[in-house]
Amino acid sequence: MDTQSTSAAFGRRDFLLGGLAAAGLSVAGETAGLPTAGETAGLRGVCDIHVHAAPDTRPRLGDEADFALAMRAAGYRAVLFKSNVWSNHDRAWLTRRLVPGIEVFGGLCLNGATGPALNTGAVEAALATEGGLCRCVWLPTLDAAYPRALEGVGGGIPVTENGRLLPAVTRIMECCAEAGIALASGHSSPEETLSLAARAREVGLERFVVTHANASIWRLSADQIRRAVDFGAWVEFCFLPCLWGPGTALARHERQPTETFAALCALAPERAFVSTDLGQAAMPHPVEGMLRARAALEAGGLDGRAIDLLLRRNPARVIGLDNDRKGTST
Repeated sequence: MDTQSTSAAFGRRDFLLGGLAAAGLSVAGETAGLPTAGETAGLRGVCDIHVHAAPDTRPRLGDEADFALAMRAAGYRAVLFKSNVWSNHDRAWLTRRLVPGIEVFGGLCLNGATGPALNTGAVEAALATEGGLCRCVWLPTLDAAYPRALEGVGGGIPVTENGRLLPAVTRIMECCAEAGIALASGHSSPEETLSLAARAREVGLERFVVTHANASIWRLSADQIRRAVDFGAWVEFCFLPCLWGPGTALARHERQPTETFAALCALAPERAFVSTDLGQAAMPHPVEGMLRARAALEAGGLDGRAIDLLLRRNPARVIGLDNDRKGTST
């Protein structure tokens, strides 16, 4: 972006932020008592590719512009926003205009808002959207069949039938492989996730992601993580499980010790990355969460190279920044 267009973009941002402030609306990403530049120096170049933001159907700590502003101030390279309900790759186009200087992406979750079954048409439309800012498709999350079965509710959107992956899964993998973007396992069971990883290798999908492999009912064992890596999967470890639990806004979950988080991250850092999975109302800000995640990795004995892979290089590769075919640099 040349100097003239950069100045114009910042002018637009200042105008819009001024209008928001005059209307009494939040610009919390810049003003909410976040860590100082000195405190966030270790986050320069970080890519957090799993962040929840408003507008959404659940309360969020800030909107996408709020978070992008705060992350840019902390020196982040990129952020990928995730909504469990709405596609938000189109909103990323607008957020980039408001907050230049950081790579902003979105994705698509195949939950009930896209239909009662896996919707290949929704994937094709997301990938055809101008700008190429959809960098991850998630298989069902909140509406996945697996957690509903565990709760005894039934229903939900399956990815398998009689133990076999549905044909729509293969088609979605082919779409993502052709576009060069990530497909994530969503809230599939550990067993389903391994089947997905194996099929992804057969299809030639280079960016299959095991979603929050350290979280709750989706947690993979060390052996399962190694098997997923052997299939060529990328493994995501989220810091949220180290923050939720009794006394928090997500009290029903069991908190994960930071030592366990670090030990899992150390299993295969060459094929793993760390996300915060933050943005929920009354939970820590994603920037604070990433600072604490980095500290946990250091306390767990991971060296600088491993931390660089987990926080910078690998998430950048997963969202295609280092071989970007779509010309989206800000």
